[in-house]
Amino acid sequence: MGITKTDLFTKEQNELALIAKAFAHPARIAIIQHLLRTNACINGELVQELGLAQATISQHLRELKNLNIIQGTIEGVSMSYCINPSKWLSIKELFNELFDQYNMEDKQNCC
Repeated sequence: MGITKTDLFTKEQNELALIAKAFAHPARIAIIQHLLRTNACINGELVQELGLAQATISQHLRELKNLNIIQGTIEGVSMSYCINPSKWLSIKELFNELFDQYNMEDKQNCC
């Protein structure tokens, strides 16, 4: 088989793109912000907090969990979710590396 488009890019570029895609939906941003604000494991309160259907929230949680942005534990018949601290640090470092590549002094005369 031939090379795939993702093979043209570094591991970091592909990871950053996947994370950015996860952050591209406002419901997922709202979920992340709520988890960061509460700084605790949450489960059923997202439906009341966001006003979305449980099925919709579950779909967004699954996307975030697949990328390890959040982690979950089973408590009885429900799942509790929180930010995955090690992944969050990794994401922060990826975005900081990207943003730090821009030097304001060098770009004063751009275009």
